[in-house]
Amino acid sequence: MFKKEKIKDLHYSVTGLISADDLQAAADEILTEYGKKAKMPGFRPGHIPLSVLRQKYNASAYGEAIDKLMNKDLNEYIASKKIRLAGAPKADLAGWEIGKDAEYSLEFDILPTLPAIDLEKFTVTKKVADLDPAEVEKSLENIRKNRSTAEKQDEKYKAADGDVAVIDFKGFVGDTAFEGGEAKKHHLILGSGAFIPGFEDQIIGHKTGDKFDVNVKFPTEYHAEHLAGKDARFEVEIHEIRKHILPELNDELAKTVGQESVAALRTHIENILKEQYTEAAQREMRNELLDILADKVKLDVPETLVAQELEMAKAEHDRAHAHCDDHCKSDDHKWDEKKERKEAERRVKLGLVLAEWGTQNKVEVTRDDLQQAVWAEAARYPNPQQVFEFYNKNQNALAMLRGMIFERKALDAMLAHVKTKEKKVKAEELFKQA
Repeated sequence: MFKKEKIKDLHYSVTGLISADDLQAAADEILTEYGKKAKMPGFRPGHIPLSVLRQKYNASAYGEAIDKLMNKDLNEYIASKKIRLAGAPKADLAGWEIGKDAEYSLEFDILPTLPAIDLEKFTVTKKVADLDPAEVEKSLENIRKNRSTAEKQDEKYKAADGDVAVIDFKGFVGDTAFEGGEAKKHHLILGSGAFIPGFEDQIIGHKTGDKFDVNVKFPTEYHAEHLAGKDARFEVEIHEIRKHILPELNDELAKTVGQESVAALRTHIENILKEQYTEAAQREMRNELLDILADKVKLDVPETLVAQELEMAKAEHDRAHAHCDDHCKSDDHKWDEKKERKEAERRVKLGLVLAEWGTQNKVEVTRDDLQQAVWAEAARYPNPQQVFEFYNKNQNALAMLRGMIFERKALDAMLAHVKTKEKKVKAEELFKQA
């Protein structure tokens, strides 16, 4: 057991002593295990004398022995104190030599004890919105657009927003053509925003056979640094223009999306939108409850966890600003240690509150929860299989996803205990921060 301890809030500093005899005995046990598998000339495995093993493996065996005995002391200590570590201890064994007693020190932070939280004292706002009929019509129109056919137009037809222009183009900065700025028979949906701002607008109004220049300016944060912020000229030729012809909204169209009739399709869309309204309102209540918990729950946070959170935030900041222009080097984008520390402390505090409360109240992440979350993530990408493979091979990422689901479920469980007051809002207010 430790002979000295110094405790300040959640930070512990302890000192222990391992006798030379105990160390030698533990090292010999480890050497004996080495000897069962070790291969040395002149000896059969399992029959190598301890004295011979010591000559080759003594240093590594002692290292393992010290770790084993320090961990034994630490585990007995935290069990007797009924505390939990917030991270790996920092060990100091300076000055120790083989054959002598080992005096060592350990420094570590512990997890705080969550105080009782009376959720019934908290009130959050539940925003309620009536279903906007325009949203239903917009969804129906999108279904028609997704099933439209692009029909080639005659030479008198002028390109309009939403049309497909089949074009050749070649880009120049000054009089010099730049790499990657040329294509033949490229199909461009006008108004899609696929090209540089202003490019597609200058195609609108032109006809098949037209040859003309398009003048644009590359964005200052363009991915190709040699083009960022520069004026460019594109020589363009239109080969053909295709206009999207939308199918009629009828029962046949409804059947293509798995519904029996237009009426059934409308009901299906209404139900989906209502679910989205409900989830958006729930999301806002979660955020409001997080603010309340951060403000009302008094909880010290371990410096170890805050330092880890800060380190991750700093790494993310540095990655995001690794290749930035003068704009993102301004004071608004500089690393603010004081501000970031406050945010890190908040994140750690809320993480501990949700973890502790969720565990105490038997919140669980089921296999179905995890599968649904992976499927939802995969649906956002053009190649879902890559997402499945990523999570199959990356257990850390899967653990992070599990943690996010756990926190969301803990918040939802908490919301079942708080008071709510309804507020009537327009539908767009539910999604303004989504």
